[in-house]
Amino acid sequence: MLQVCASPDPNRGGLDMPRLTSRFWVDAYLARLRLGDVPAFVVAHGDDTAGSVLVKLNTLDGQAQLFQRNYYLLEDRQQWDVTLSDAEAAVDAAVARQRAVDPDLWVVEVEDRNGRHLLDEPGFA
Repeated sequence: MLQVCASPDPNRGGLDMPRLTSRFWVDAYLARLRLGDVPAFVVAHGDDTAGSVLVKLNTLDGQAQLFQRNYYLLEDRQQWDVTLSDAEAAVDAAVARQRAVDPDLWVVEVEDRNGRHLLDEPGFA
């Protein structure tokens, strides 16, 4: 069953357009990672319907990257961008600060020595 939530669409006179829930997106992302033999798990479970998602890529060498999905209005597109690339402890501290401000935030940790996160594949923007 496809889970959707409403989001306003200014091009349709304020009518609501369906979009995937956060929970559905996270579940699909984890499934795709499993198919690619890339270990990942949910570190923080946010709001099922509309929580934002952060993805932490742990390269298992003491370093990590933090990805956040951004919307580019002028190009009408979404893209996952690296918001922080640092020692894993620094990335964890940044995540903790963001979770303190936004308890609805999801955090997914991907562990891959080769740096695979699959966020650049079709369907994840």
